[in-house]
Amino acid sequence: MDDLDGVNGIDDEPFPEWLRPPYRGFTVDDLFRLPELPPHTQLIDGGLVFRARQSVYHSLANSLLVEGLGRTCPAHLRVRRETVVVLGPGQAPEPDVLVIRAEAARSLEADRHAARDVVLVVETVTPDSAIRDRERKPQLYARAGIRHFWLVEEGARRRPVVHVHELDPATGAYALTGVHRDRLRLAVPYAIDIDLTAIDRM
Repeated sequence: MDDLDGVNGIDDEPFPEWLRPPYRGFTVDDLFRLPELPPHTQLIDGGLVFRARQSVYHSLANSLLVEGLGRTCPAHLRVRRETVVVLGPGQAPEPDVLVIRAEAARSLEADRHAARDVVLVVETVTPDSAIRDRERKPQLYARAGIRHFWLVEEGARRRPVVHVHELDPATGAYALTGVHRDRLRLAVPYAIDIDLTAIDRM
């Protein structure tokens, strides 16, 4: 077996102990305690989720939304990018973009936010996280009571298509309120007007 291991390129290094999940899964405390974790590691259902390298499109789409949201953001809110939101002991996803209450943004050293402080979460779909972005994360955000959720897909000519959802109190799930191409105009959570074609000029 040793010879076969060598032929297949399998080394004998032990499995990193810090990667071995506890019986009940990792917790939020573990997420912020383990120094070995790479940047932007998320915690979903007690499991560590590592982020793949971002594409240029993914980065530009998120930058476009951050700039657009920030342009009309009212004084009582703040726009943030890639900050962990704590939803429960084993749930700490990191949305691509989020809007939070200004009171929760006072410390520039904050490395996480509570769900109660989040007004909007945005997930830009990537191939490695498509199921999480489209299915599991919306379930978790809705269960935590975050009112607004946007799912951003890559559309024609590599322009973002924004699927806007709002929490339905009767069902506790998100309801699709619109699909926006080329331009994103909304009145909630505040007045927003973003030219989605501007990604062509970035």
